Formats: sequence, structure tokens, C-alpha cells
Amino acid sequence: MRKSTMVKLLAAFIALTAVFNVSAAPKAGRTVEQIKKSKTVRIAVFSDKKPFGYVDENGVYQGYDVYFAERIAKDLGVKVKYVPVEPAARVEVLETNKVDIVLANFTKTPERAEKVDFALPYMKVALGVVSPDKALITKPEQLNGKTLIIAKGTTAETFFTENYPQVKLLKFDLYADTYKALLDGRGDAFSTDNTEVLAWAIENPGFTVGIDSLGSLDTINPAVKKGNTDLLNWLNAEIEALGKENFFHADYEATLRAVYGKESDADALVVEGGKL
Repeated sequence: MRKSTMVKLLAAFIALTAVFNVSAAPKAGRTVEQIKKSKTVRIAVFSDKKPFGYVDENGVYQGYDVYFAERIAKDLGVKVKYVPVEPAARVEVLETNKVDIVLANFTKTPERAEKVDFALPYMKVALGVVSPDKALITKPEQLNGKTLIIAKGTTAETFFTENYPQVKLLKFDLYADTYKALLDGRGDAFSTDNTEVLAWAIENPGFTVGIDSLGSLDTINPAVKKGNTDLLNWLNAEIEALGKENFFHADYEATLRAVYGKESDADALVVEGGKL
């Protein structure tokens, strides 16, 4: 084979490889303009994490995150399509372009920030531990050698794995299954965001949040696909604008006040304008 022919074949191979790599590369997240043209924004929320994201008895999505999602859709001038998501799949649904935004009690962590882009916070949270009154857990050390129920892909899983390796973790994909396991006595306690376990304990006599703040104080933020700066910038501007009207306090009153009680302090949870 002549040298010139080999060079031409090599060049053709390189060009073909480049085309393949471009076509195989993951699509960028949708821009604001693309979302508006489609007339629908796809938002991942929980379907079983009351009172933040859940489906009610009429099959309608409700909760603190959903209230926010509805406003996002309104201000974009589009309809919202809710995509139910499991805790461990929140990064994946963005990476695979199944959704535009994740609003599923998504705690911002350095590890997650390497894979997705977080907008400004709209809520603050720590971990909590709920257990039966008859065997109340008030210190994490009491869980050594015992079984703690957690949902996969949550900060609770990471925290206890790293800090309390002697605690046996019983893991589930769905939040509904975690609470069922606790009610059935398959574990000694359950840990997730303190905001959620406090609400659940109020509705379930016989259980108490013996540890109401564990680990660091973190924030809950919307997330978009890594590199989608257009939608990220829009969300940040939206959160700042909503802060001027105390939107998230209104969200609290509409979705959480009845759960936590009239004496509860909204400022313990709400973040306005993205400012802690």
C-alpha cells in the first residue's frame, strides 16, 4: 500500500472517529429558550416524601418542593411535568437528560457538586434520627451494633458509613419502604433529613425524634445538569427575585405549617433569596 494511500485512510479514520465522538457525547441540558419552546419543564421530585414531595390520595403531586416547582413553571410560562425519582437516582436523571431540574430535597455536598450544578439554596437541613418511644435513640453511639434504616443515596447513608461503621445499615430505594420497615420493627431507628423525620413523628404516635440535629448544617438546592449555565443562571435569578416577596415563607405556610404546628419556626428551615 502506498504511503499517500495510508495517510488518506488514516485521515479518514480520524475524521470518522471525531464524528462518532461528537454524536456519542452526552447532550447538554436544555436551555431556558428550549424549555419555553417545548412548553414543558421536566422536574424531578419525590413521590413519597411527605410533606416535601408526595402524591396525595387524588394522584396529585403536593409538598414544599412541588409548590416551588409550580412557581418555576409559571414564571417560565410553561407546564410542569413531574418525574418521580428515588434518592439514589437524582444525579442520574440529570446526567441522562430525563429531567431539566431536580427539586427532591437535594442536599448540596462537594461530591454531588462534582456531578451536577447546584443553584442557590431554598432550605436548610441537618440529619435527624427517629425511633420508637419504647427504645428511644438519643445519641448516635447508641446505634452501634444495632440496625439503622436509611434510604440509598442520601446524606444519612454517607454520614453513618463514614462516622459510625459499627452501625448496621438497612437500605431501601424508596422512602415509603424505609418507614414501613421502621413501623414493622425491622430496624431500631431511621435517619434522614431532620425536617422530614420531625414531620413524620408528629403524624405517627409512638415514635420520637430523639436526635434532631446531627452532622453539619447543610442546604437544599435545585440542581441542573453539569454545565447547563443558562438554566442555572435563570434559577439563581428566580430564587433571588422570589426572596423579595418572601415566597418560601409563603410556601412554608401553605405546605408545612399544618404539619409542624402553629408554634413552629419557619426561619429554622426556610432560606429566602438564596442567602443563609
